[in-house]
Amino acid sequence: MNRPVENIAGYAVGAQNLSACIADVVAWIKQARPDAPCRWLACLNPHSYAVSLDDPPFVQALHAADWLIPDGAGIVLASKLLGGQIRERVTGSDIFRDVQVALNQAGSYRVFFLGSTEDTLAAIRQRLARDYPNLQIAGAYSPPFKAEFSPDDNQAMIAAINAAAPDVLWVGMTAPKQEKWLHQHHAQLNVKFAAAIGAVFDFYTGRVKRSHPVFQRLGLEWLPRLLQQPRRLWRRMGVSAPIFLWHVLRQKFKARG
Repeated sequence: MNRPVENIAGYAVGAQNLSACIADVVAWIKQARPDAPCRWLACLNPHSYAVSLDDPPFVQALHAADWLIPDGAGIVLASKLLGGQIRERVTGSDIFRDVQVALNQAGSYRVFFLGSTEDTLAAIRQRLARDYPNLQIAGAYSPPFKAEFSPDDNQAMIAAINAAAPDVLWVGMTAPKQEKWLHQHHAQLNVKFAAAIGAVFDFYTGRVKRSHPVFQRLGLEWLPRLLQQPRRLWRRMGVSAPIFLWHVLRQKFKARG
């Protein structure tokens, strides 16, 4: 693969805008042979960067992803500080929506959902049938809620996915579990493309509301969510963001010599 990337705090982050990224992903899905390896996508934001500092397997997963997209206003800011060309976020929600729009227009593609609860997966099935009637829902699987999956858990998930033979696998198990799971098992999957998209399952079903588009355009999507869920999200802005910014500034100063 020969796509533009930028070094953001040690990670090769995709420098494509949304439309170019979607075109790249969809082209792979359409042209991949049945025996082609699964290529997969992960998202990088300041919080996931900070989490990775204490999680070597997560670091390995983020480095191994075929697409590592700039999912966060902090990544865009970092690119500007480092003299890069990334000027817009490319979020998991963007990828989920636009890949399916393109495949729905093409017709006859199959999607599978891994993660969340049975209720959420049922709601996804209902809405997807309305929004993308030409897509085939190959299946869905709600894994057990536990800190670490057993070998039997992993084999059950892999077997369910491969039996359904989807073109696209959407994984919504939250970071870093979803990225580490894909890194560990993508070679065993009979799938053309997989993406670790976290909370997008809940956004899509309306169980969690995304911030108003105005906040999204301003790079402040985190602010209303922080006000709504301060206990859950304060660490992202109060701890993770400053850590990420300090590491980016250190990269900038080191580059100056």
